[in-house]
Amino acid sequence: MRFVIKHEIKGRIRIHAVQKTMTCREADTLYYYLMSRKSVTAAKVRQQTQDITISYTSGREEMIQLLRRFCYKDVKVPESFLANSGRELNEEYRQKLIMHIVRWAGSRLFLPYPLRAAITAVKSVKYLKEGVKTLAAGKLEVPVLDGAAIGMSVIRRDMDTAGSVMFLLGIGEILEEWTHKKSVDDLARSMSLNVSKVWMMKDGQQILVSASDIREEDQIVVHMGNVIPFDGIVSEGEAMVNQSSLTGESVPVRKTADGYVYAGTVVEEGELTICVKETSGSTKFEKIATMIEESEKLKSSMEGKAEHLADQLVPYTLAGTALTYLITRNTTKALSVLMVDFSCALKLAMPISVLSAIREAGFYDITVKGGKFLEAAAEADTIVFDKTGTLTKARPAVVDVISFNGEDKDELLRMAACMEEHFPHSMAKAVVDAAKKKNLIHEENHSKVEYIVAHGISTTIDGKKAVIGSYHFVFEDEGCRIPEGMQETFDQLCPEHSHLYLAVEHSLAAVICIEDPLREEAADVVKDLKEAGIKKVVMMTGDSERTAGSIARRVGVDEYFSEVLPEDKAEFVEREKRQGHKVIMIGDGINDSPALSAADVGIAISDGAEIAREIADVTIGADNLNELVTLKKLSSLLMKRIHKNYRMIVGINTALILLGVGGIIQPTTSALFHNMSTLAIGLKSMEDLLV
Repeated sequence: MRFVIKHEIKGRIRIHAVQKTMTCREADTLYYYLMSRKSVTAAKVRQQTQDITISYTSGREEMIQLLRRFCYKDVKVPESFLANSGRELNEEYRQKLIMHIVRWAGSRLFLPYPLRAAITAVKSVKYLKEGVKTLAAGKLEVPVLDGAAIGMSVIRRDMDTAGSVMFLLGIGEILEEWTHKKSVDDLARSMSLNVSKVWMMKDGQQILVSASDIREEDQIVVHMGNVIPFDGIVSEGEAMVNQSSLTGESVPVRKTADGYVYAGTVVEEGELTICVKETSGSTKFEKIATMIEESEKLKSSMEGKAEHLADQLVPYTLAGTALTYLITRNTTKALSVLMVDFSCALKLAMPISVLSAIREAGFYDITVKGGKFLEAAAEADTIVFDKTGTLTKARPAVVDVISFNGEDKDELLRMAACMEEHFPHSMAKAVVDAAKKKNLIHEENHSKVEYIVAHGISTTIDGKKAVIGSYHFVFEDEGCRIPEGMQETFDQLCPEHSHLYLAVEHSLAAVICIEDPLREEAADVVKDLKEAGIKKVVMMTGDSERTAGSIARRVGVDEYFSEVLPEDKAEFVEREKRQGHKVIMIGDGINDSPALSAADVGIAISDGAEIAREIADVTIGADNLNELVTLKKLSSLLMKRIHKNYRMIVGINTALILLGVGGIIQPTTSALFHNMSTLAIGLKSMEDLLV
């Protein structure tokens, strides 16, 4: 690639690509190329100016060589990345906005008044039709005001005012549509399916393969808690499938043999073998985007109130217009009232404020599924944390395997990994990763595995029953025993570690000790949340009292509960809500799903179980819990902006009406100021809240 260096400092360089033009595809290709390099920490490609800003950690010369080697045709970019980048959408609406302004300015400058008046009259028909249609439906809503204001201007032959009103309404429509679509697309992209590995059934064995290797008619197995990666037909098994991401249904749907399942839905209970019918996955994004656009979840109560209030004010605006005319017998003064209404600004500013906040949240790796959840987060006074994978790091590690049956530690770890690899949980990942590090490759020599939520796993290996899981599951539910002479070893297990108990034929075979270190930022996050308005911080975990108490003291939570079941977490959330509290629940596992669903705002860790992300209202990145504080601050600032918008809209428009009725300003002037203020408030609402 040919380029010119425009500016550089240590670790950052801005260049200009020397080429005739840069297409959206080329800009996305370059961005993908840069961000796929380990040395690049951030990149911004400006398609219009062909300027590229790069932040990097490598040496300057290495970065220069990296850019010189770049060639568009040599970079293989996933089609899903290109299709869902959002760059084409931004370019489309930027052009729409520019052309709208150019057409209006061009007609004012170059067209003679009679022709301009004729064009305005033709364009006014659209707004008049909408107004009449609304009236015919027995409603007095905003289209009636728009139609009346434009119609009266046309009747008075004040075509410039009518044209200005329509121009500003058009600007508002483009900006609202642009912001809405961009927010929806950003949200849909973050929710889109991202499955890299799947279990394929081959010769009676389950083999873990890359999702890209799957073809139509292949048989895949989807275990409980996992996302269904492709559309297909159930060939074997029975399961309850959560389809809320596609249909909005909160109740899981039963799927059996010959039933059709869709990519992106989640197996809540059971297990399915699926014959794949669609591998492209391209429809997933479209389905999600459609769902979001149609979902009432995008509406906060503040948005609903704004729209309701806007429509409620229409009759009063019309009555004010009539009353002004009856008192003054002055058409101009009456038109001043009609030209200035509260409803346009209310209906424009509020949705844009919410959607812009959702978009901004995405910058901080926070996915919000609807405006009402930002509102609930702003009002929340109680937050409930899961411990494992949430307050503690999402990457726990196996530190020791203690044999209780005399078998080799590696063989016991191999057996545990064989059982655990089928189910999404941070503890399971730790076991599987430990086996991989030791190159403990295993054959699938067990029968069907059964996952008992929040307890453990049960299966049969070489004809022997094997279980792995919590103390409660292994010793109390399954009735397993500690081998003779090993009680002292058992009693000396390190209390700082989490423990997985592996038993074979009802006898303890091994204890896997897992170090689950506390997140460095956890204590500071709890402190910052309290400063941001949270009054009560609670930790709930299935771990032992000893482990839970140690973590709780270090984090600084107000209350903690140990050895809890999923239903216990959900019940606590419901109890807090009954007491009048707004509750945030944050977790990462299948066992957190009932509580996530019950909370006013359910927040899932991005690399947790798929079902947790599916049910959750908000998803945050796994790297840093400070995103919780960001979410709380962002939502609080959004509510402040909305209330400020209310005050500004009421104040500005009331002043304009009074000035118009008083004869101080003409209707054309009041209409211009009204629409300019509406546009200004809308544009202001698009600005980032966190600066």
